[in-house]
Amino acid sequence: STCYIVMGLYILYESASGFALFEHVASDAVGSLLEQAQDSVLDLSKFSRIVKLKAFMPFKSAENALEAINDITEGVMPDDMKEFLNMNLPAVKKGKKAAFKLGVAEVRIANAIQEGTDFSCQVDEGTAELLRGIRQHFPQLAKGFREGDIEKAQLGLAHSYSRSKVKFNVNRVDNMVIQAISLLDQMDKDVNTFAMRVKEWYGWHFPELVKIVPDNMQYAQAVQLVKRKEALPENLEDSLTETLDDPEKARAIIEAAKSSMGYEISDVDIENILLFAGRVVHLAKYRKSLADYLQQKMGTIAPNLSQLVGETVGARLISHAGSLTSLAKYPASTIQILGAEKALFRALKTRGNTPKYGLLFHSSFIGKAAPKNKGRISRYLANKCSIASRLDCFADTQTSAIGAAMRQQVEDRLKFYDSGVAPAKNIDVMKAALEKSGLGSGDDLMEESTPKKKEGKKEKGEKSAKKDKKSKDKESKGDKTPKSEKKSKKRSRDEDGSKSTEKKKKKSKQ
Repeated sequence: STCYIVMGLYILYESASGFALFEHVASDAVGSLLEQAQDSVLDLSKFSRIVKLKAFMPFKSAENALEAINDITEGVMPDDMKEFLNMNLPAVKKGKKAAFKLGVAEVRIANAIQEGTDFSCQVDEGTAELLRGIRQHFPQLAKGFREGDIEKAQLGLAHSYSRSKVKFNVNRVDNMVIQAISLLDQMDKDVNTFAMRVKEWYGWHFPELVKIVPDNMQYAQAVQLVKRKEALPENLEDSLTETLDDPEKARAIIEAAKSSMGYEISDVDIENILLFAGRVVHLAKYRKSLADYLQQKMGTIAPNLSQLVGETVGARLISHAGSLTSLAKYPASTIQILGAEKALFRALKTRGNTPKYGLLFHSSFIGKAAPKNKGRISRYLANKCSIASRLDCFADTQTSAIGAAMRQQVEDRLKFYDSGVAPAKNIDVMKAALEKSGLGSGDDLMEESTPKKKEGKKEKGEKSAKKDKKSKDKESKGDKTPKSEKKSKKRSRDEDGSKSTEKKKKKSKQ
């Protein structure tokens, strides 16, 4: 893979500051370019004898640099590069080959230069070693650069290039939904745990309150109002009625406090219980506000999926998939069992029944369906979820009309399983949803496939008619024996042949 120097060689180097053209200084002896580069690439004094800067064209602005790097990464020669090469490389006459080679880093940009100019390019190990040395000693070879200028230009161009490649929309960041649903699930566990602790702690003092107020948040609020059962505050009934929204429960709490069987506790204990109950109430209120925030974000990021299965289930699907884009790429069969991976692999290992649903079990449709129809409705719902997630991810305009239409389709399918009432055709429902959403009439987007089926039936009929004609032609020619008789004759011939062979074998033995 050595490249011997037999003609002039120029090296094109694309830096973050601009385009640079280096000339290889050939020595008297013909030697290996790769060996020369490897021996001198670490030593600036040696390397400066091999290559010398011929020309340098800095970028006019950061936008110009970004435009150039975008073209180069796509394998396109920028106009500035073409102008720079034509200006600084020796001219090549038409119909003749160039007396030099232009060394570049990548094959794609080499092809683009050769197509757009008359220069011939070279991409090999020797050129790569020279470019490595140029990259390492570029500030010293180019001159005029202060310390740190190259690094700043590289960092700025890297940031602008990354920003241009990543399309960022603040309003459609599914990571916020993933974090919100994870926190919501964690808070549900924590609030339940803390509420149980309040019930056990305060239950020593007032055990009858649990039966009257079973709700966790209302129980913690009642504890804050009742405090000590021996010294009930004034206007307790009014405050309990306002909090619990039930005057009968308020009267029952007061009556139970007067005849309670609980222990007496000290002032320090009741203060700590009330402080902890206040924390539980605060957490429960924050959990409610977090649920409202999740509902708002899901309406912005995935409106169709939210309309179809609800904000909580939709957010869990996105979180489990990792992102809305990943969920949109999943087939319906994967979405159906998303969240039930352990059960699936256990069933495959033990050769048992595979799960019918995963996270979709929390949808209201699965609960409404009869036990025999749960698998069918989960399959249908997963299909609709797949379509909804793709619309939310890849559609240019956001609308929830199609999600609402698909939700109605699932409800109609439930009625069809229960009562046998035929649902509306999918094409009619989608056309109406598109018209409602303002995306168009839907006539251009959807084509019915029923005519194709009819054509297929006609073709089958024609084939069967041809077969009938062939059989009739055979009968007319005199071949009237049916196939069953032919088969029986063949069998009888085979039996006769086998008997004759057995007789011959017996005679030969005798």
